[in-house]
Amino acid sequence: MASTTTLSTAATPSQLCASKNGMSSPSGALLRKPVRGLPGPGKERSRTITCQATSIPADRVPDMGKRQLLNLLLLGAVSLPTAGMLIPYASFFVPAGSGAAGGGIIAKDALGNDVIEAAWLKTHGPGDRTLTQGLKGDPTYLVVENDRTLATYGINAVCTHLGCVVPWNTAEKKFICPCHGSQYNNQGKVVRGPAPLSLALAHVDIDDGKVVFVPWVETDFRTGEAPWWA
Repeated sequence: MASTTTLSTAATPSQLCASKNGMSSPSGALLRKPVRGLPGPGKERSRTITCQATSIPADRVPDMGKRQLLNLLLLGAVSLPTAGMLIPYASFFVPAGSGAAGGGIIAKDALGNDVIEAAWLKTHGPGDRTLTQGLKGDPTYLVVENDRTLATYGINAVCTHLGCVVPWNTAEKKFICPCHGSQYNNQGKVVRGPAPLSLALAHVDIDDGKVVFVPWVETDFRTGEAPWWA
């Protein structure tokens, strides 16, 4: 018994094939072909597989140029808001305060205003030690000398033991740490532990009337040793 095959070609085939038993197979043509089976002696069964070819219109084929343009637009829409969020987040890690000549930082008072030398000396008398914002944002004491001038050094208030802020004790004329009792003299030199080192120093300069803190990299005049903080 001869089998019959019918073939029909399609222009742009995208094949959908189905068979009576649920199987599918792609084909580039419309195919109907009986398939012989041998379920038992002397008997034949046939199975018909039907494949349908379809075509996609040319105007519906994706254009690569348009796809790339859409990708660029999507990337821009995502990156702009992301950059907007990262900028203020990064600025959080930048020490507060305005820069000054020589890599210094303008001192800030408790309200965040620039410290003006003349105005400061009008309200802070001899022997005064008041906290300001210094290098790296660290609390730093401005020292007023007995002749009512600013000392040429500022004293970092961060305890060298465990990092507590050390207040100035006017009665004792010392810096006394409230955390573990470390003590420093009126220049910040350690006189009692458990703090192992003296308080760090910073130069105090005047730039256009404003007080400026500059990193101290020279010998520590209190100990005669190299500055441990430099």
